[in-house]
Amino acid sequence: MILVQATAGEWMGIGWTYAPAACAGIVKDVLEPAVSGLEVFDVPAAAQSMAQKVRNASRTGLVAYAISAVDCALWDLKARVLNLPLHRLLGAVRKEVDVYGSGGFTTYDESRLRSQLEHWAGEQQIPRVKIKIGQDRGTNTTRDLERIGQARETIGSSAQLFVDANGAYTAKQAIRLAEAAAGQDLAWFEEPVSSDHLDGLRQVRHAITADVTAGEYGTDLFYFQRMCAAGAVDCLQVDVSRCGGITGWIRVAAVAAAHGLEVSGHCAPGLSVAAAASTPNFRHLEWFHDHVRIEQMFFDGTLDPHGGSVRPFDDRPGNGLTLKEPDVEKYRVGPT
Repeated sequence: MILVQATAGEWMGIGWTYAPAACAGIVKDVLEPAVSGLEVFDVPAAAQSMAQKVRNASRTGLVAYAISAVDCALWDLKARVLNLPLHRLLGAVRKEVDVYGSGGFTTYDESRLRSQLEHWAGEQQIPRVKIKIGQDRGTNTTRDLERIGQARETIGSSAQLFVDANGAYTAKQAIRLAEAAAGQDLAWFEEPVSSDHLDGLRQVRHAITADVTAGEYGTDLFYFQRMCAAGAVDCLQVDVSRCGGITGWIRVAAVAAAHGLEVSGHCAPGLSVAAAASTPNFRHLEWFHDHVRIEQMFFDGTLDPHGGSVRPFDDRPGNGLTLKEPDVEKYRVGPT
């Protein structure tokens, strides 16, 4: 976690991304000088200043992760200065944000997978769950199909089952696997092939009934435009901690809407919920096991997904979160 704290007078806003520790140096050395002294209410001006500052360092990739963390911190800061919940500042279109339980890693044995799925679908009553497939880089589809069957048996027939191959397959492999799993009623097939292989995504999308999705690695607007224009996905994934922060999220959602697509939030749930609540063409948010765990360790004010949705706080300014400073200081590895 690369944590950014942006200050204006007595107020502080927080944002973060998930990236190598080197990302903190970009924030400190490149982006802080680009935004220091700007008007606290003019977050788009800060976004433009950061984009100009990194022109020769390349706007995409790790630099975009750093920009995203700063942008989220600046939006949170603005909301706290105004004493408004962030989703109210952005303008909410829904009171609750649907989520899906996500984890189900291929490293899990049968017992651990079942336990996690029962926690989401049973204890928390989340009606959408996702597991990883693509065992051994896609070379063990027999094991993939076994795990899909196990997941369906565990969650029952009423919950939606999502799978994520992380680009492990070729297009024909992915189609064959979807056909073999037809009886398991897959609703969502994430990255059946590499997200950079737009032709392959489109080929799979046209051949199977499950929604095909990708976009989590997008860090600039043109990436998302190309993916939408290629007809590669049924739903566009966007990660607020990578795409340019909330400023970037708003723009990406507009691109998706112009192509008749909904967006789904990838990971970083605590950082995403306000933007999700304010996006008309929004479908659901990934309640990702690792990020939920980290955010609960780091912050007070995390949300409860019981019933399959989260509701941002109306009585807390900004994103509603407070850093547990004494608890997290022991994890510090980067600059202050």
